[in-house]
Amino acid sequence: MTYGHMRNASAMYQQTRAQGSVEGADPHQLTAMLLDGAIERIAQTRAHIRHRDVAAKGAAISRAVAIVGELRASLDHEAGSTLAGRLDALYDYLTRRLLVAQLDDDDAALAECAGLLGQVRDGWSGIREAYLAGRGAGAA
Repeated sequence: MTYGHMRNASAMYQQTRAQGSVEGADPHQLTAMLLDGAIERIAQTRAHIRHRDVAAKGAAISRAVAIVGELRASLDHEAGSTLAGRLDALYDYLTRRLLVAQLDDDDAALAECAGLLGQVRDGWSGIREAYLAGRGAGAA
C-alpha cells in the first residue's frame, strides 16, 4: 500500500488552508504571517544544514531571503520614516547575514537572524490592539 495519495491530499489541504488564511487576513496579520514564515524557513535551513541536505537548505534559505525582501518592500517610508528606516536597515542586514549563512553553513548567523526576526514579530504582535483600534477610529 502506498501513501502517496495521502501525502498529496495533505499538501493540498495545507496549501488551501494557507491560501484561505492569506485571503482573509488584514495587513497587520499579513505582516505577522511573513515574519512567522521567515522564522520558519530559517529553522528549516538550520535543520537542512544539520542533515547535510544542500538542495533543501538552498531552497529554504532562498525563501527566507525572499520573505525578508517582501517585508522590506512593504515598508511605508512616508508614514513612519524613522521606524521604516530602521526596519529597512535591519532587513538589509538580515538579508546579508542570511546569504553569508548560506555560503558558510553558519548556524550562529541563522540563529541571530531568527532571534532578530523574533523580536520584530513580538513587537508587531504587541501593537495588534492599537492597530485594530486605529482601524475602528478610521472607519467612524
